[in-house]
Parts: sequence; C-alpha cells; structure tokens
Amino acid sequence: MNDESQKEKLRQHFARRVTTQARVVLDTWQKIHSDRSLAVSQRGELVNATDKLVRYAQRFEMTNHAEAGQKALDVMDRWPEGREPDDALWPELQDAMEQLCRSTLRRTDKDQNEAPLQYRRTPIYIALGNEEMARRLIRQLEFFGFRASAFSDAEALLEACALSKPETILMDVNFGGAKNAGIGIVEHLQERHETPIPVIFMSDEDGSIETRLRASRCGGEEFFYPAVDPGQLIEKIETYTHGNTVEPYRVLVLDDSRAQAKYMETVLKRAGMTAHIITDPMQIIHALDDFSPEIIILDMYMPGCTGMEIARVIRQQDRFHSVPIIYLSAEEDVSKQLHAMSLGGDDFLTKPIDPKHLIATIHNRGRRARSLLALMIRDSLTGLYNHTHTLHLLDQEIAKARQKDQPLSFAMIDIDYFKKVNDTFGHPIGDRVLRSLSMFLKQRLRKTDHVGRYGGEEFAIILPDTRPSDARNVLNEIRERFSDLRQRAGDQEFNVTFSCGVASLGSEETSQVLCERADRALFESKKAGRNCVTMAPD
Repeated sequence: MNDESQKEKLRQHFARRVTTQARVVLDTWQKIHSDRSLAVSQRGELVNATDKLVRYAQRFEMTNHAEAGQKALDVMDRWPEGREPDDALWPELQDAMEQLCRSTLRRTDKDQNEAPLQYRRTPIYIALGNEEMARRLIRQLEFFGFRASAFSDAEALLEACALSKPETILMDVNFGGAKNAGIGIVEHLQERHETPIPVIFMSDEDGSIETRLRASRCGGEEFFYPAVDPGQLIEKIETYTHGNTVEPYRVLVLDDSRAQAKYMETVLKRAGMTAHIITDPMQIIHALDDFSPEIIILDMYMPGCTGMEIARVIRQQDRFHSVPIIYLSAEEDVSKQLHAMSLGGDDFLTKPIDPKHLIATIHNRGRRARSLLALMIRDSLTGLYNHTHTLHLLDQEIAKARQKDQPLSFAMIDIDYFKKVNDTFGHPIGDRVLRSLSMFLKQRLRKTDHVGRYGGEEFAIILPDTRPSDARNVLNEIRERFSDLRQRAGDQEFNVTFSCGVASLGSEETSQVLCERADRALFESKKAGRNCVTMAPD
C-alpha cells in the first residue's frame, strides 16, 4: 500500500470517528428536543459529547463539524446548569444541531434537491417511487418555507431520521419496490422514537382496508388512494408540522390559600402553561381584563364569596361566556358539585388533586375551547381570521399603537383575475389558490402580524410596529415570490398574482378610515395593471 492510499484510509477512519461522535451528539439532542423535561438531566451529557466532537473534528481537520459543534457549545455556555434553557436558546440550539446534521449527511444525500440554508421548519422527508413528483414537491415546499429532502432508498431515509427526527414523512406504501415495503420501513422507524412521527401515505395501486389499517397502526395520519396532486399534499403536510408553535394555555387560578395557589402555579408552569394566580376574589375583574385567561380554576369556598358566585359574575361577560371554568374543592357531596356546575362550571375536581389529572383536564378543556373559538373567529376555508374578527384585531392594534406611540400599517390584498381562475379550472382549484395564498402569507409574516380573509378573494393584513416603507418592502417580496409559485390543475400549471394597497395609521384616524384608504390604494394597484403594491398617500 503506497503512502497516498494509507493516508486516504486513515482519513476515512478518522472521518467515521467524527461522524459517529456527531451522531452521539444528535441522538442526545433528539432526546431533549422530544421531551424538554430531560433538558436538565441531559445537559451535561450533551455538553461533554459536543466538546468531544469539536476536539475530534479539529484534530482531524473536519472544519464543518468543528464549526457546527463550536456553535452549539457557544449557545450552551449561556445555558445555566440545573435549569432548562430559556425560550430564546431553543431555536439557537436547534439551528446549531441542524447545521451539524447537514455536515453529517453522506455525500450521496446532498443532491440538487437540498433546500436553501435558512429554514423555518425542521425536516420533511419524502420517500416516493416517482422521482419527478418528489422534485416537484420539494420545489413547492420550499416556496412555503419548508425544508424538504427526497430519498431513493430505505437505508438513506433511516440514517437521516436517526440524525434528525423529521416533522412529517410522505411515504409511498410500496417505497423500495416491494408490496407494502414503505409501511414496513415506517414500522421499523417508529420503533426508534418515543413519540411517533406523523406519516402521510400514498398509493396508486392499493387502497384496501388491510393496507389502510396497517398504515394507520404505524402512525399514518392520512392515506391517499389514488395519489393526490402536490397542492393538496402540501396542505396536509402543513397540518402535521409544527411551524406555528402552539401557544401555552393561559390559566387563571383563584384560591384564597397562598400555599395552594403557589403549588398550583408550580404544577402549571412545569406543564408548560402560563399561570396567573390571585388569592383575593375581589381582584377577579382586574385579572380577567389584564390576563384574558383561556381557562379559569376557582376554589369553591373563599372568605366573602363562593366559587359559584364568582362563576356567575364571569359568565355575565360575553367575552368569557365560553371560557372553561374548573372548580377545585374538598367538597365531596355530588349534589353540591352538580349544583355548582349548573351555575357556570365545566368540571369539578376534588382536593387533593393529582397533578397529572389536573393537567389532563386542562388540556382536554383547553383544546375544546380553542376549537370552538376558532369556529367563531376563523374562516372555514383558509383558517385565517374572518372579516369581523380582523376588524376587532385592527381596533385593538390601533389602541396599542397609540398607547406605545408606534407605527401601524394595514394592507388589503386582492387576487388578480380570480374569476378567470374559477371559470377556467373550476371552483375547487380556486379554493386551493385561496388556501395556498393564506398559507404563503402566514409563513412569511411575523407572529405579531394578523392575516384575515376580508371576503371572497380579498385578504387583510395588520402589521403592528411597522413603518410604511417596511410594509411595502415585505409585501412586495411576498408578491414576487407568490407570482413564481406554480399552481396545478390536473395536468396543467399556471401562475397567480395579487394586487395590494397599503395604508399607515394617521393621527386620530379610525379603523374604518384606515380600511378605506388601504382599499383605495388597492384600487390604484388594479388601475396600474395589477400585480403591484401601492402606498396610500398620508
């Protein structure tokens, strides 16, 4: 063996050592990422594994691994021992681990389908026999801010999942060629993870109940037979990803016992909820106004009043009419419990309460309350805020802008030639265009912005703390990107554009006047030839 081949063999050996250590780091991170309660106990192991990786990578001159590992160490330096990392550190840690994951993927996995460097999402993996469809899906997903990778064999998919757990997998049931081979791969894959990965299955050939049951049992959330077009798939992928982080429940607790109230606060915060505790029943109105709870927990018996009386006062306010109220008391008389619930309560828990029972009850009630609220304030087709709630939010943001002396911009959007889309391709395709624009807007705007369907093909956008020039730049960028997105109707493809009008909040201006100015600016965009953004004059 000559010197060159010896060096190459040594280099490959060292590269495997670095790669193996990188996988140790990623596996440890995956445990923490999947269950944040492990963060404190696993911190030391993650730091030690990452430090070892950096030393290996520097020694063997593997620059990408060294840089990614050092980036993770720099973030962990700001993570105090014995505590969970604060909310600001989680995305930084995730970004560092994704950089390490990209460095660790095999060369053959880094093909032309790799997405841009800046992602808003953790990975989506695509395992389809139709490579052309996989490439088309990846291009479409990138438009919506997803990170997507396609795989041609089971080994590469399993290795990628070991390095970075995906948010969703799109799987052909016969991936790999054999009957139901794709389902077998998913069954093997799910065994490796404590929490299952949502999987969307597709099949051109087999829609039998036996196949559907097997797919469902291994984490299949959807089963498309026959295959579906990319637009519908992207809508489903959006449903099973977590790009829009679920906000913690806001829970108001009223208990005259300070010790009990403090205990409740600790239990709720450990469960990831936002708790607001009061011990004086006379402060309930102020707490409702300041905190706007989603769930209320009331002690039954307190000095000066009962929980039932407080519940009746709360129910007299329309905005809290549907907020779940849970009584917490040592009262064991079932007839008294039923009487209390008839006066505005939704549940009755007896002290001492098992924390797991309490958290499960809050989650159940909270999910239902949010679902009911969404039905009232959101458009059923797009999931955006409806016309009425959008105007309500605009009034709220105007009040905040004046209180904080901040700018506020309001935009109106109208899809160009939408009637022609409906007439040419049919209303189902038109509905899909509306949903694609709504998803596009949600993913490219901030969490603090509000997007609503104003009516028909019109959308409204509220941009708090945004100057007119910034609003114009953001909306122009969205307009340009959306116009590049290829919409599908069967075997045909077409592009859609939109026109936009933007108005900034003037002094003493009402929401109605602001809407009218934005609408006039939108009309000017239509007159100017469409597919442009027009600013309303001050």
